[in-house]
Formats: sequence, C-alpha cells, structure tokens
Amino acid sequence: MNNVIEQMLSKYDIKNTTDEINALKEIIQEIVLSGLSRGNFFNKAAFYGGTALRIFYNLDRFSEDLDFALLEPNQDFDLSKYFIYIEKELKAYGINLEISTKQKSKETNITSAFLKGNTLEHILKFFPSEEEHKYNHILKDLKIKFEVDINPPSGATYEDKYKLLPSPHQIKLYDKESLLAGKIHAILCRGWKTRTKGRDLYDYIFFLANDIKVNIELLKNKLIESNYINEKDNLDINKVKELLINKFNEIDFNDAKEDVKPFIKNIESLNIWNKEFFIDITNNLN
Repeated sequence: MNNVIEQMLSKYDIKNTTDEINALKEIIQEIVLSGLSRGNFFNKAAFYGGTALRIFYNLDRFSEDLDFALLEPNQDFDLSKYFIYIEKELKAYGINLEISTKQKSKETNITSAFLKGNTLEHILKFFPSEEEHKYNHILKDLKIKFEVDINPPSGATYEDKYKLLPSPHQIKLYDKESLLAGKIHAILCRGWKTRTKGRDLYDYIFFLANDIKVNIELLKNKLIESNYINEKDNLDINKVKELLINKFNEIDFNDAKEDVKPFIKNIESLNIWNKEFFIDITNNLN
C-alpha cells in the first residue's frame, strides 16, 4: 500500500467493515480535492457542505458528497476540464475510478459528476490483510458524487485552508458562518417527502455546540432563490428561529435518526432527538 495512504488511514479508528468503507471514501475525497487544487479549481470555486465541515472543521460524522459553488456565476462553466487533474491525482495513489459528467434531465444551476469504481478492489488495496470473503455483501460499486453550483446566490464569505496530505495543497471554502447559512437553508428547503435528512440536523447541532453565528445575508439570498421568502421580506435572527421551529414541528425524527446512523459512531447521542430538543436549542442560534 502507498505510504501516503497508510499515513491517511492512521487517523481513523477502524473497527468494522462500515468504518473501512467510510475511511476509503473520505481518503478518495481528499485526493480529489488535492487534484482540483492542482488544477487551480479553487480560483473559480469554493468548497462547502457536510464534507467541507468534516474535513476542515472536525465534524464527527462521515459525509458522502463533494459540494462546490462558483465564486462568480458562470452558466458556461465546464467542470469536465478539471477531470484530467482528478484522474492524474487518483492514479498517482493507485486508485482506479472512472469519472463522468451527469447529464441534466432539466435545466438547473447545478452541474454534477460521479466517480465510480469497484468497492471490493479498493477495500483490498487499502486493507491488504483483510480476507475477500468478508465483503461478499458489498454489491454496489464505490460512488462519489460532486456538484458545482454555477449560479450561486451572493453573500458567501470564504477562507483559505491548507492540507499536507496527500500532498500540500490549498483549498478555498465557505467559512463556518456561511456553512451554517447553507445548512439552515437545507433544513428549511430540502425536499424531505421521501427521506428525512437527519444529517442536516446532526450538522445543525454541531454548529450550535460550537457557537457559530449564521451568515444572514447568504441565508436570505438562498431562501429567495428557493422561493421560500420574497426579496421584500425581513429576515433577522428571530425570524430564522421562527422558521426553524415551524420546520421542527413537522419533522419525523425517527426517520431522521435512521438517515444519520450509518455516518456516526455514537448512535446513543440520537436518543435525545425530538421536536422539543431542537426547538429548545434553537434559542441559542445567533
């Protein structure tokens, strides 16, 4: 196994197959970020979402997707021009994944791509001492999605971060206040008819526990974009709390718990989840 991969794996407390797969995905995510950095992608875009929160701000749950937003709207942005940098970076560490653009079924502000590969092949490459028969239940290919918002609302604020592994590189990402704005927007606007996104709620608790303030300007612009509020509507912190409390009265918290369980270690922390808990902690939002 590559020495750099060994270094990256050493930070994980791996106890079972799920831990191995989560570590595998996250290391691949970090290699993709390194490749994008080499291609100067972060001169054009910033990293945000749950994976950004985990990798750079120590959120204690795994995250599946890589989410980015352009610094300036550009309807002609071509994500595929960066594929060569991602592929080169992955191959340097012996990772065999195919990358392809997702074809849009309708016109949206999101352009998407997928990395796909054989899960078992990479598990055995990362964990060579394991026995193949342990993984007979792994039927799906490894799949990592990344998305770029090519027409993002204004108001985000950023910071530059540096990583030493897999090799030194720089990444531009939303600061914590802007990440919280994005998370509140997700809680309020995400379509939860088929699945309650408990990961959004888990991240929301993380922000409040770390006393992070919300970027109100960005949140308002995102809510306007989603037709959740109008431009003339006043949005202050008290109104945000009111909107969240209304949402928490609607959520099926049992579904929310099931959604987040595969991504966290301490499942017992979910026992307290109910609408009263979320309504009460929302009083601490600033």
